[in-house]
Amino acid sequence: MKYHFLGNSGLKVSELGFGAGTLGGQGQIFSAWGQASQTEANQMIQAGLEAGINYFDTADVYSDGESERMLGKALAAKRQQAIISTKVGIRSSDHLNAAGFSRDYLLSAVEQSLTRLGTDYIDVLQLHLFDSFTSLHQLMKTLDELVRSGKVRYIGVSNFAGWQLMKAQAIAEQYGYEKFVVNQVYYSLIGRDYEWELMPLNDDQQMGAVVWSPLGWGRLTGKFDRENPIPAESRLHDTAQFAPPVNEEHLYRVIDALKQIAQETGYSIPQIALNWLLQRPTVASVLIGARNQTQLQENLKAKDIQLSAEQITQLNQASAVYPPYPYYPYWNGQFTERFKALVTSQFI
Repeated sequence: MKYHFLGNSGLKVSELGFGAGTLGGQGQIFSAWGQASQTEANQMIQAGLEAGINYFDTADVYSDGESERMLGKALAAKRQQAIISTKVGIRSSDHLNAAGFSRDYLLSAVEQSLTRLGTDYIDVLQLHLFDSFTSLHQLMKTLDELVRSGKVRYIGVSNFAGWQLMKAQAIAEQYGYEKFVVNQVYYSLIGRDYEWELMPLNDDQQMGAVVWSPLGWGRLTGKFDRENPIPAESRLHDTAQFAPPVNEEHLYRVIDALKQIAQETGYSIPQIALNWLLQRPTVASVLIGARNQTQLQENLKAKDIQLSAEQITQLNQASAVYPPYPYYPYWNGQFTERFKALVTSQFI
């Protein structure tokens, strides 16, 4: 297992992290993700630790908090070996103020997560989505207070637009507050929008990317191709309203490239798709979810693949999507050498 710094925090995280969204099995979305028992969760997390994983990610909204509780129990005797990341901000109850990032709710949400996780500090606290109703100055001040209190050690965001994230960073810089060091993003061979704005932002702000849904919401598991399209009764269709859309022909073009490389290397389609992400700029950790230990062990093999330069180029070209305005000029030669070195692999 390789380890990368989480942005400029000085904290080293495993290149593959454990995504605990599959724990709990409650509700339409999360029951489709996974329904592991506590015993199975204990076994998977122990296997992850033995393989070198030290980054474990969850959220208060996953299975109504059950994911946090199960993760906390599984790591109770191994707390010092683990970096626990959780996310808050998505509505999780009918209480009027139980969402967003007001000082009232944020402080309460952190206390509740600490209780469910069975720990007295959260290594990495991430904001699950942007809240346009709360003052960013108030938000950054509250996050700074949480870090100073010792209840939170590092902070980050997820699903923020570039301007939202940069505005928050600027406020923190101006007032001497704690700054974000991690940006949890959707990124995959069939979802490369991250590269257009957030990748250069992360590079500029020295933030590490933690990747969620690296297999494109289950589309790159190897179960689907031109001859075997996604069936109407699949788990993907059960949660399709939450999945990033993908053009069908684009999906199959990427799968065709993955199938060819799988034949050449002997590795599976999902293993190759995961490995491609491990080579990408600014990526600190790629989260692998698993419904059982067999699936976890298969995903862990992704770190051992050595793709050739030709195979990486093949994947880059098959997955490339021309970016919209105002980003496309940067893919046409009108950019600095530093930016060019970071992003031109989009079309290599």
